[in-house]
This record gives sequence, C-alpha cells and structure tokens, in this order.
Amino acid sequence: MRPVNLIPAEQRHGQRAPMRGGPLAYIVVGALVAALAGVTLLVITGNQISERKQEVSQLEREDASVKARAAKLDAYTQFRSLHDQRIATVTSLADSRFDWERVMRELALVLPSDVWLTNLTGTDNPAVTPAGAAGVTLRSSVPGPALALVGCAHSQDAVAGFVQALKDIDGVTRVGVESSALGSESGGESVSSGSASGGGASSCQTRDFIAQFQIVAAFDAAPVVSEEAAAPIEAAPAPESSESTTASTESGEG
Repeated sequence: MRPVNLIPAEQRHGQRAPMRGGPLAYIVVGALVAALAGVTLLVITGNQISERKQEVSQLEREDASVKARAAKLDAYTQFRSLHDQRIATVTSLADSRFDWERVMRELALVLPSDVWLTNLTGTDNPAVTPAGAAGVTLRSSVPGPALALVGCAHSQDAVAGFVQALKDIDGVTRVGVESSALGSESGGESVSSGSASGGGASSCQTRDFIAQFQIVAAFDAAPVVSEEAAAPIEAAPAPESSESTTASTESGEG
C-alpha cells in the first residue's frame, strides 16, 4: 500500500520543502552587496582624491616659498656672474700684456750706428693713436702689437741692414717698409709708395745721401685682447645695494 502525504505543499517542513521566496531573494541580496561595494569604492576614491589635492596644494605652497627665496638670492647670482666675468677679463688682459720694455731693450741692441730714429711709436692696437705718434699708414694693416719707426740712415743699404736687424728682435714676425728715399730724390726711387715725411723726419735728412724711412715691425704671434674682453662689461646690482658699477677695459699704448 503506497503512503500519501495529505499536508499541503506550502506547509510541509523538511529537506524537500520548496523555497517560499524563490530566487528573487538572492537577487535582492546580491544587488545590496554590489551597492555596498560601490559605495565603499566611491568613498575610498573620494578620500584618495582629497589626499592628492592636499598634496598638490602643499607642493604649490612649497614651490612658491622656494621661488620667493630664489628671488631674494637673484642679486647674489648676478653679482657672482659679474665677478666671474671681470676675473675672465682681467685674466685675458694679463695674458695679452706685451713686454714693451724687452722690445725697447732689444731694439737698442740691434740699432746700427749709421741709423737714427726721430719717432718711435709702439701700440697694442692699430686703433690707438697716441699724441705725437708716427704717421705710418702701414701700421693699420697689423691687428696686434707693432712698432712704427721713422728716422734716417746714411744710405739705402743702411736702411736695408736696419730692416734685417729688426727681424732679430724676439717676436718680430715681419717688417714692412712704407717708404725710404734719399734727400735728393723726389719720391721716384722710394722703396714703396707713400709719404716720405714723418714725425720729426724732416730734421734728420740734412744731406742728399741720407735716406729717410718709415718702417713697421709687426708682432703677429703676440696675444691680442679679444673684442669681448675689451668691450665694456654690463654691471649687475650688488646684493645689498641698489647702485650699479660698470667695469671697462681699454687697450692703449704699451
């Protein structure tokens, strides 16, 4: 005989009792869990964004503080730059100083007895023209130190010997003769074209056999002051003062 369960299905208890809520309950619970996770993630993200904003604000304040300190020290930086530039200029000038004392001593040793000078000008730069300088136009072709010599000799051979003697001076790289003419010449036999007169030269040519000359001895290998070093230096304000100073260097007669 087969038993029959007369209890309604919705009132049955036990392992085989059907779910009263069905799958809807699990869907609701899952949705709540997902919503909770989303809210939690949103809160965490918001907190991280707030922290990053605070860090950015802190860095901006630090950057502004550093810039303010740098602005206060800018005068010291400019002063240091000016100091270094002046040191470089002084060093360049010291390195390019020409030993005129040695040149004069050697010139006195090589000067022949039959040659005498009426004008002698030594300059570091062709742009410099001291008062009473010899008007030897050939000097302008030498960019560095050079001697401009005006004088007389007993003969043209003596002038040629003097030119060779000048080459024995230490540092002389070339010797140019602008003019050399005897007293009776009208310029037709001058060694090179140009005026035969120079500073004081007319007083030395007292005989027709005396040759009047204008000579330039160049020292091309000598260091020359650069235009950057010779140009005026722009001044920067001192750290503790609003005044400015200007340093300038000039190249003149040695």
